[in-house]
Amino acid sequence: MEIKARDLAVVLNAKLEGNPEATVTKLAKIEEADEQSFCFLANPKYYHYAQTAKAGILLCDETLEYNTANIAAALRVKEPYQAFQKLMELYAAMNSSEKTSGIAKQSYIGQKSTYGENLYLGAFASIGDYVQIGKNVKIHANVSIGDHAVIGDNTTLYSQVSVYHHCKIGANCIIHSGSVIGSDGFGFAPQADGSYKKIPQTGNVEIGDNVEIGANTCIDRAVIGSTKIGNGVKLDNLIQVAHNVEIGDHSVIAAQAGISGSTKFGKYVLIGGQAGITGHLNIGDGVKIQAQAAVIRDVESGKGISGVPAIDAREHYRQLAAIKQLPDLIKKIKELEKKLEDQ
Repeated sequence: MEIKARDLAVVLNAKLEGNPEATVTKLAKIEEADEQSFCFLANPKYYHYAQTAKAGILLCDETLEYNTANIAAALRVKEPYQAFQKLMELYAAMNSSEKTSGIAKQSYIGQKSTYGENLYLGAFASIGDYVQIGKNVKIHANVSIGDHAVIGDNTTLYSQVSVYHHCKIGANCIIHSGSVIGSDGFGFAPQADGSYKKIPQTGNVEIGDNVEIGANTCIDRAVIGSTKIGNGVKLDNLIQVAHNVEIGDHSVIAAQAGISGSTKFGKYVLIGGQAGITGHLNIGDGVKIQAQAAVIRDVESGKGISGVPAIDAREHYRQLAAIKQLPDLIKKIKELEKKLEDQ
């Protein structure tokens, strides 16, 4: 595929600098680019490449300085990430090899299940009884959907996804391979003899619209009621969400985070990788939980926390700075002790 700078400027509503006829044939990271490459720069960490890299077309902000001798054309926009997202959506659509409709002979649809137009159902996918599936849904090979589940319009389930009975998934969602929606929560009652008896998990999982869930993420069904994932939530790979957790709209959680049962999150919460959150907490709107934080208390809206156990992020940074000074302080104390002994 070939595309010129002047055409991209129109698509992205960008200010064009340099050669409007500059032509690119591929996307590339700026550190690996050549004269045929389209590149994108928005992170200041990589700005230095703008002086050394060679590229056909560079997408950047309105102020970045670049080497005009090495870069044939630049497209300047106010928000490079948003422009790049739009471009990547167009690129993916043009290069997609995914099937958009059709039901494989090897698939199974249970009794009284319904589906909308343009369903794609891959080989060995299984749909239980009384399932409701919307329009333009893509269900890839080896997906399993339990009885009475609901799948909204334009949602994609990649291979090996399991959706248990009575769970509900909204419209425009993407669930990646290996994820499990609605498996039993970790509920066991201790017995007098020291053993544990399973507590039936009778609830379900309800996922809102425009949610994306990464590969091998598990969301447990509720004991009673629903485990809830709000609209616009983005979950990375390898996340554990326990029973009766509620995650507010447009929250984002990075890989390997674990959330214990019945904890409730507000909207626009950000959680870093490998963070651990204990159960029955209330986390307010806009809270930022940094990577590997151990959260054991409620957190007010707007707070940033980090550390083990997690505390206010600024206080945690002050403590870390103080710890760095400990070797010098210990040395000074020993010197003072020696002076006192010598007197």
